[in-house]
Amino acid sequence: MTTVAIILVNWNGKNDTLACLASLRQVKSSREAGSSSAGQKSKVKCIVVDNGSTDDSVVAIKKNFPEVEVIETRENIGFAGGNNVGIRRALEDRFDFVWLLNNDTVVHEQAVSALIDACGLSSVGIAGSKIYFAPGHEYHKRRYTHKERGRVLWYAGGLIDWENMYASHRGVDEVDNGQYDAVGETSFVTGCSMMIRREVIEKIGFFDEKFFAYLEDVDFCLRAKRLGYTLLYVPQSILWHKNAGSSGVGSDTHQYYMTRNRLLVGMRYAGLRTKFALTREALRFVFFGSSICRKAVMDAMIGRWGKA
Repeated sequence: MTTVAIILVNWNGKNDTLACLASLRQVKSSREAGSSSAGQKSKVKCIVVDNGSTDDSVVAIKKNFPEVEVIETRENIGFAGGNNVGIRRALEDRFDFVWLLNNDTVVHEQAVSALIDACGLSSVGIAGSKIYFAPGHEYHKRRYTHKERGRVLWYAGGLIDWENMYASHRGVDEVDNGQYDAVGETSFVTGCSMMIRREVIEKIGFFDEKFFAYLEDVDFCLRAKRLGYTLLYVPQSILWHKNAGSSGVGSDTHQYYMTRNRLLVGMRYAGLRTKFALTREALRFVFFGSSICRKAVMDAMIGRWGKA
């Protein structure tokens, strides 16, 4: 029997987390009652790591989902730190896989089984889902018809532009017409839905908490690829994402961490030419950038990582 620990990190996201757990309850019952296409039964357990919420999330989760294990950190230790707490718990119980899942998602009932089936080869270390924008949460809401909403892609595989050091989502903003329905290798798997084989974590370690939030998933995937593991995009695993529920795309928080953490990823993995380009860009931010970008670059230069 394959065992899967599903880990959600919650920070003042009570309503989103409750909706996600409600969808996972359907997944749980279907997986325990049935089997995957490969004929292998699976057992799943949900773990919610609460990062010091003040919105009564913990009380609501325990009341409505008593089968879910809740771990309270008492403070906001970020996406990386929160997931690490859940991962450690899963490793203690020797789960075969850990599925990291954003709390602001709703999942299809076959989302777990499709990922497990795709991980049939031991060379597959990490697998991720096809992810749509939740209806009404698209970047460009007016662009789509009512029928198209719910089929607008947020992630259909990861792309990395090494010359400019940008990680992006394939297919983002496109209406799904089957153009990304093939299982295939990808440059990175988003932490929004990341199925990880236990042995990968045992070999490469946990998320780097220097990131706190954003791009820790890219860093984790690149470490796995360095050891020869395959990263898969699995379109048969589907979920809907409400998109940046905790910090908001374009917010100061989002801008700060993306600017700072992009430098960390680039300096670790990019070629020499890209590193020089990033250094020039960082200096421009220091002298001519916004106050948020200036702070992000300065913190990176002096090694001030983690929560800021």
